[in-house]
Amino acid sequence: MAWFKKTRKPIETTEKVSRVPEGLWVKCPSCGRALYHKDLAATLQVCPHCAHHFRMSATERLSMLLDDGRWTEHDAGLRSLDPLGFTDTKPYRDRLAASIEKTGQQDAVIVASGRLEGIPVVVAAMEYSFIGGSMGVVVGEKITRGVERALAERAPLIIVSCSGGARMMEGALSLMQMAKISAALGRLDRAGVPYLSILTDPTTGGVTASFAMLGDLNIAEPKALIGFAGPRVIEQTIRQKLPDGFQRSEFLLEKGFIDMIVDRRELKATLGRVLRLFGHRPDRARPAAPEAATGDVDAPAGA
Repeated sequence: MAWFKKTRKPIETTEKVSRVPEGLWVKCPSCGRALYHKDLAATLQVCPHCAHHFRMSATERLSMLLDDGRWTEHDAGLRSLDPLGFTDTKPYRDRLAASIEKTGQQDAVIVASGRLEGIPVVVAAMEYSFIGGSMGVVVGEKITRGVERALAERAPLIIVSCSGGARMMEGALSLMQMAKISAALGRLDRAGVPYLSILTDPTTGGVTASFAMLGDLNIAEPKALIGFAGPRVIEQTIRQKLPDGFQRSEFLLEKGFIDMIVDRRELKATLGRVLRLFGHRPDRARPAAPEAATGDVDAPAGA
């Protein structure tokens, strides 16, 4: 039997094993430069060479926008219970559990109150790492409660969208959130409370078709992907060839679909100026109402 055995000689290599810890450097997908992780964090995840905007987590967004990186989170215990018992390649419950473990969040949005340049605000920041930032029942309920809190406190509302759209695992229940949030924003508008919508890469699907485009000002980050359906679906529907970059923020600004494009490094200052133009001043602002103690809610929020 030894005849059929092949003796393998150890492969000699002159390559040295890298001693650089993994994740210390990041390659910019736009210009290809290698960026030191700490330097990138100092520039708010924006490439200092080409201004490419990397994606940020919901907590990073809140830390960037709110004074001293401090905020009070609301309704943190709400979580989905898989109302449809949905299964595709794996059960929806397993996807939820994996996303909770990965992000440390119960769902794809954080709603919090804090101060932006001294002005009390309510901010909802979406988390793309949680099932693509998709909007299910819990996301819709938390944002709606955030709108109602802003209305009760007459505090400006800011929503940072970063989403693939409605969550297919919750079917029609997720689509109902589009109408629910839009109705709450209508009440906010009639009360004269400002709502600023921040569109980041990507903002698509049912989120674009509802609250993301309903702001008093719709502000996008540079080169953000913004749209409802994908380009292939649109081309097949209208039977026309679409221009390059037609779903990027620069094209949408040119066509009047959004109001402003603001570099992330200037976003907080820009929002502060806008809120002061709307008549909000730190010295006139009401103190935020204390948050009621809430525990985990082991039931889906009502649609």
